[in-house]
Amino acid sequence: MTGRIAGPLLAAVMTLAGAGAWAQDVRMERVLGGLDAPWGLGFLPDGAFLVTERGGDLTLVRNGEESPVGGVPEVYDSGQGGLLDVMVPRDFAESREIFLSFAKPQGGGAGTALGKGRLSEDGTALEGFEVIFEMEPGSSGGRHFGSRIVEGADGFIYLTIGERGDRPSAQDLGRENGSVVRIARDGSVPEDNPFVGQDGAQPEIWSYGHRNPQGAALDGQGRLWVVEHGAQGGDELNLIEKGANYGWPVISYGRHYSGAKIGEGNAKEGMKQPVHYWDPSIAPSGLMFYSGEMFPEWQGQVFVGSLKFDMISRLSADGRTELERIETPETSRVRDLRQGPDGAIWFISVGEGAIFRMVPG
Repeated sequence: MTGRIAGPLLAAVMTLAGAGAWAQDVRMERVLGGLDAPWGLGFLPDGAFLVTERGGDLTLVRNGEESPVGGVPEVYDSGQGGLLDVMVPRDFAESREIFLSFAKPQGGGAGTALGKGRLSEDGTALEGFEVIFEMEPGSSGGRHFGSRIVEGADGFIYLTIGERGDRPSAQDLGRENGSVVRIARDGSVPEDNPFVGQDGAQPEIWSYGHRNPQGAALDGQGRLWVVEHGAQGGDELNLIEKGANYGWPVISYGRHYSGAKIGEGNAKEGMKQPVHYWDPSIAPSGLMFYSGEMFPEWQGQVFVGSLKFDMISRLSADGRTELERIETPETSRVRDLRQGPDGAIWFISVGEGAIFRMVPG
């Protein structure tokens, strides 16, 4: 694992002019390259960071030095499956826990799973890794695993799960497909989850009717938002509410890839509307609300990565209006983006196999 840390952190300087009345000069700095299908990024309190690669590698980068991290679970590395997100909880300095989401082999298929382990003091291994949740039953195919992890303001863990290409399952409370689940850190189910005690329902489900949510984040008020892939059109930004149904595949602003109509249209009583949708699809992955000092004009605003159009979408603080598309050679298939401890905007470029920092130009 040599030669992947960037030398001089210098890339293109771009002037980004959006729908607003001002322009922002930014510089993209390469932090780490040579990655194979990177997926998730998480920061430790000391400024080090962890990055996942879909094939099953977890890497710690500290002070410019890379270290492979052992103790990672076996993953189903097929299609969109593999080692996916990484989440560092707020109490890491005391607990040293790291959470990973991944496609878990399940007999002849696979399902989205969540587990945790303790990062060893030398950073070389996840010790005592255990699976605390897995969707049941698993299914064949490599599509639509989700799967972002967020530590809620309430201290519980939220995990997004795709419907695995099985559209009707997203409306079936007896399955976790196409849902956001909410569990305690030991894997137990909080008593106030909306479907606890409902006959036939999976008690972990917090919201449902999702297609393939690959971005999730808290806003400045501690509210959970997700972005999810539509079909042909109809990618959505959603504000998540307890027990809510987000409509897939009954309602959508997109169409099937064949051109056929989806479900019953784009609205139905009892089903939530997106705060914002994209048509044509941008293939959203990664979601961030900016709160740093490095870009004061952007505080409170929403940032979403695009796998299709090689850009970062910047939206208004209420999420309703796309203000700008940040497009540079470095924003090639943006998979994840996070606000770094330095206030810079860090993002994963799958096309470049690299991690970049966006800083003022």
